[in-house]
Amino acid sequence: MNDKSHRGTILVEEAEILSHEAFDGDQYVLRVAAPGCAARALPGQFAHITVDPQRPMRRPISIMRVSADAGWVDFLYKVVGEGTELLAQRQPGETLSTMGPIGVPFDVRHRRPLLIGGGVGMPPMICIAELLKGGDGQPFVILGSEVPFPFTPRPSQFVVDGIPDGVIAAMPLLEDWGIPSRLTSLQGYAGCHQGYVTDLARTWLDALDDDARREVGIYACGPHPMLEAVVGVARDYGLPVQVSLEEFMACAVGGCAGCVVEVATDSGPAMKRVCVDGPVFDGYSVF
Repeated sequence: MNDKSHRGTILVEEAEILSHEAFDGDQYVLRVAAPGCAARALPGQFAHITVDPQRPMRRPISIMRVSADAGWVDFLYKVVGEGTELLAQRQPGETLSTMGPIGVPFDVRHRRPLLIGGGVGMPPMICIAELLKGGDGQPFVILGSEVPFPFTPRPSQFVVDGIPDGVIAAMPLLEDWGIPSRLTSLQGYAGCHQGYVTDLARTWLDALDDDARREVGIYACGPHPMLEAVVGVARDYGLPVQVSLEEFMACAVGGCAGCVVEVATDSGPAMKRVCVDGPVFDGYSVF
């Protein structure tokens, strides 16, 4: 397949590290100066980052926030192997080679977007939320983690219909943007829903009347089993759903075809590359 849609849209930049914050659970928030990427990035896209001068193989990391005006890009990642362990050692003032933005973004078109992020799948949901802040929509964000969240949760200022009284933990940044959120975990964290993100999603959907439910579209990123469960929720309620897949990548620009997944199309099953045909797909086509 000779797809030319990404030609001229992906930039390689020597990006200076502006800040690099460590959080519990081997999680890091990295901010780099990458004005070209920041000017073009959309929710669901990612950058391919060189983690160390001695390691030519890049790592794909989802974009969490951008400032087109200031020219910076934020990434949230977790140390899971040698590459991200090397990345975690990089210091402000150093430079990283970044290639991005890459991939098909989310197409957010519903009045009540339900944004569901699990673990390092949280960044695209935060990116969507920032895009929607101050708009006419009514987004609701559910974030789940089995390690401490990479921020200090605080009690939400928003009452959300259907959410149990004791489930009050929210992400401060989303609160500041005026977007309600709730946190879930099986680890007993204070104020969090003790269960899966999909459990809380069903509780919220059950509290909506039929007219409100018809305005919902689900957008999700996280581990494969979580995404499969999210699509199950969408199917049960008859809702549209888009998912961003996580996959190992070598080139990340569609050349090696090492990140292919089977996707249902109108003409039958097809193998699609997560890097450039995705990472965002219609959830029903994948699951």
